[in-house]
Amino acid sequence: MRQFLAYLSFSWLIAAGVLHFVIDVVAPFARQVRAPGVETTLYYGLHTAYGLGLVLFGCLGLLVARQAPAMFSQWPGLLLLVLAAASWLVFACVFIPYLPPRILMGLFAVLVLSMAAAR
Repeated sequence: MRQFLAYLSFSWLIAAGVLHFVIDVVAPFARQVRAPGVETTLYYGLHTAYGLGLVLFGCLGLLVARQAPAMFSQWPGLLLLVLAAASWLVFACVFIPYLPPRILMGLFAVLVLSMAAAR
């Protein structure tokens, strides 16, 4: 069960990162909604880094889940996952005023906590 939850949570993280990048970076850029300037650069940079971080951590988690599944049975691996989920949730709540990233990270946090609780 823990292996399935690990694959599910990291796949969800990759999907959330890709969706966040497409919705918050590619769509406004394609529609040319934002005027060029410092604020636009910061907006695209923040959302690009956020989405790329989600995708990279999700890929790393899938690699670890495939190569060393016993790592998520020990407390250091689970602690790292819980801290990552909490940090992305806090980052989404503090810096991103939209509700969808909070929902995406909330679902990841629920998946990670259910993986930690599974035996």
